[in-house]
This record gives sequence, C-alpha cells and structure tokens, in this order.
Amino acid sequence: MSDITPIFIVGCPRSGTTLLRRMIDSHPNISCGPETGFLADLERAERLNWERIVRFGVSRRQWHQQAADYFEWLHLQYMHAQGKRRWADKTPSYALFLDYIDQLFPTAQVVHIIRDGRDVVASHRDRWGIRSANHAVRAWPLHVGKARAWGQGQPGSRYYELRYEALVAEPEAVLRPLVAWLGEPWDDRVMAFGEFEHARGPNLSGPTPDAANRSDVYRSSVGAGSRRRRDLPQRLALEVTAGGLLRDLGYT
Repeated sequence: MSDITPIFIVGCPRSGTTLLRRMIDSHPNISCGPETGFLADLERAERLNWERIVRFGVSRRQWHQQAADYFEWLHLQYMHAQGKRRWADKTPSYALFLDYIDQLFPTAQVVHIIRDGRDVVASHRDRWGIRSANHAVRAWPLHVGKARAWGQGQPGSRYYELRYEALVAEPEAVLRPLVAWLGEPWDDRVMAFGEFEHARGPNLSGPTPDAANRSDVYRSSVGAGSRRRRDLPQRLALEVTAGGLLRDLGYT
C-alpha cells in the first residue's frame, strides 16, 4: 500500500455525494473515480469465511493488507490516468462500513455529506419510484446514524461533516474549509467542475454526460420533501422512524 492518504466520500444515497465527488475530482491534486461498492463484498467475504481463510495460515492483518492493496490498485489506475497524486472514493453505502475501511486504511479521511431526510426520500421517489422512497425512509437514518457514530470516535483530522443545503447555497464557502481540511491548496477548478470530464479511463473516448454539464448548483430541490403533498405518507413515516435524528440535525 502506498503512503497516500485516501479520501472516502459517504452519505445516504441522493444526498449530494455525486455533486461533491465531481467537485473533488476537479481538484488538480485529487482523483475521484466511479463508485466501487465492492468493499462491502470484501467485508462480507471476510466476516462469513474467516474460519476458512485462517486455515491458510494468514493473519487478519495480512488479509487486510492484501485487500487494501487490491482496492488501492484500482484507484491508482484512475489517479495516474488523470495525472493526479491522491485518490478519493465516492460510494454512499460505505457509510455503513466505516469500521472496515478504518481497518484497511487507518489514515483515511472520511467526508460525510448529510441532506434533509425528507428531501432524500422525495429524491428517491422522483428517481426510482414509491418503493425506493419507502426504502429510503429506513435507509436515511441508518446511513446517517452509523457514519456519525463512527465519526464521533475519531479525531477531527479523520472525519468531516457537511450539509448538502449549505453546499448548494454557498458552494465556495463550504468547499474552501473542506479542501483545507484535506490538506490541499484551494483551486478554483473545483468550482468549475462541469468543465472537466469525470469517470474517465485511458481506453475510453468520446463525450461523457458530465463533460456536457455546466458548473451549476441547483437549489430548487431543497425543501421539496417537506412541501409536496404527495410525499406526506413518507414524511410521516420518516418522523416515526427518525424524528429524533431530524430534530438533532436541525431539520425540523
């Protein structure tokens, strides 16, 4: 494993992780490729099969070293193709696997983006329908709660929390302290994220959807989940399952 300090961007799906990823990927020093997702599979394989694995005479530390090397190798391919010197991973569901990530990458910096759970649920409905919205009612407190619980046990240099609402309202004001926390110099290119190609590999050619977008940040969806009448059943369900968390975060 290299001496690079990796960055993990996590959060409940539909919380702005993609927007943040494109911004971070636009920094001249940091690459942030497509979602990986398979760290969850590695964690599950280890958890369910450790009695078999240990019979080969390997220690948990050796296994973790190999898993980390394998995972980092993939990111290094994208990083070098972009001419960057540091890699980041954006996979929202890793909010549920931060303990495992901590074992593989004990120096990693974790950026947790949080969005109003009502807007997350509404966004799921708009994107994937009512079944997805109902699932998000349970997923939002699980992702947010687990990531925050992990972060509370970490030093300030390892866990950073930001709000989606603040990011879209004042992007530069939110990004400047984040970039500084990452130990990187400020660069205006993070604000021009729409001008760059993202999720590109050395063997790919042609335009990408990201490259055609402008560097606009849309604020119209903020508060949508608390305004629309059609989302009322999900709002009530979220209040039952996560009302305390919504209030703790200042969303109600």
